[in-house]
Amino acid sequence: MRLLTAFFRLIRWQNLVFIGLTQLLFYWCIYKVLFRNEHSLSTLVLIIAASILIAAAGYIINDYFDLNIDRINKPNKNLINLVISRRWAIVWHLALSLGAIACTFFAVHLQKWYLIVANIGCVLLLWFYSTSLKRGFLIGNIVIAVLTAWTILVIFYAFVPVVNSVGAGNDAQIKLFRTTFLYAGFAFIITLIREAIKDIEDMKGDARYGCKTLPIVAGVTATKIYTAVWTIVLLSALIVLQLYVLQFKWWWAILYSSLFVIVPLVFLVFKLYKAQSVAEFSSLSSLTKWIMLSGILSMVFFRIYF
Repeated sequence: MRLLTAFFRLIRWQNLVFIGLTQLLFYWCIYKVLFRNEHSLSTLVLIIAASILIAAAGYIINDYFDLNIDRINKPNKNLINLVISRRWAIVWHLALSLGAIACTFFAVHLQKWYLIVANIGCVLLLWFYSTSLKRGFLIGNIVIAVLTAWTILVIFYAFVPVVNSVGAGNDAQIKLFRTTFLYAGFAFIITLIREAIKDIEDMKGDARYGCKTLPIVAGVTATKIYTAVWTIVLLSALIVLQLYVLQFKWWWAILYSSLFVIVPLVFLVFKLYKAQSVAEFSSLSSLTKWIMLSGILSMVFFRIYF
């Protein structure tokens, strides 16, 4: 039982549930509302399974290579070598990665070979992120932001032919294209914000092992400014979106977004300005996760209003 509990902690099961929920909501609340045609449920299940397995493998390999850093930053959280051996961590990483690629193949076969290639690319990116990219200047943050956005994009490309995915086509295709990139863009920016805050939180261990993250290279103040700028960009885009939605009288959607996404983002900016301790930055990192969850849950309103 202890080993099983440790394994689920290692793969961050709460985050995996969030990935699955995001993809399910996107499919049922947006895609299925716009396109009434039936697709095999097995395709959806396999694509979601692939995304979850890729993420789980990524968490394992990240903890594997971050063992020394985590002894400083998170001494009570890394389970490798304490409960799960390094050898078994590698075995599980390989098994989950191969399982993800197999799920992708059985979901789309060779008709959409580019999705198989893309998910193989995700596995490789997570490996290189863990071994080197996360220690570089900003590149690791960008990689994680892109992969987070991909959890939405992969559902889009799994069900929409690539020739119809560039904004051309009928009204439903155009709406789906815009909505997809709206949520993918939101996921990308909020992840950039969270990763920058986490870099400040993890400065002590990162600096000791030669990482060149933004707060180490440019300082905490510069990182706060960088994070605030991205937050203001996201806020501005969301406010413009609310003004645009006013013409459709989506009152409940506007109220929800204002209270649970926009107001927390404003709060984040003010708290970021005052934050000094590791605990305060950890709290801000958690806040960004709740903002992302609130943003993703807003997909429900498309089921209501579309």
